Amino acid sequence: MKFKLTAFLFMLALFLTACDTAVTPKEHASELYSIALNAIMEKDESLNEDMEFIAIDMSNFDEVNEKQKKSILDFFEEKYKVPVMDATFDELKEKGYYNQDTMVLDGVLLTVQTVYFNVKNNVFFNGSKYRSGKGAIGVESTVHYKDGNWRIKESKETWVS
Repeated sequence: MKFKLTAFLFMLALFLTACDTAVTPKEHASELYSIALNAIMEKDESLNEDMEFIAIDMSNFDEVNEKQKKSILDFFEEKYKVPVMDATFDELKEKGYYNQDTMVLDGVLLTVQTVYFNVKNNVFFNGSKYRSGKGAIGVESTVHYKDGNWRIKESKETWVS
């Protein structure tokens, strides 16, 4: 009887683990942030014209360690062929990247305001791209895991300034 019970429990455990195809999104945080931030970059591409840099405000990227942050910065530098940095708007102003006369950044600032990891195989991002007070957009994106890859499921502009 013990053998049958042990065999049954073993088979049940094997079956349950084989059926669990869910991924843990937080383990893929750098990839998820790169995909979501790139979706923002692809919206309103006129804001990207003549950009001298891309700044990404990572001050609230709680799920991302320093190595992953560097991976995100490297992804954008390779893709857009401009310098990429981790900086807030205030830091950009301090470093002289904000033109006080025209009130425009010499590049773009990407931010993520909220991230929801709680939906199975979906991660929701709410972020923005800023160039000036009259040149900014808000974007909501859902990144979805399917067929072994993370990709944009939906991305839409939510506001324009």
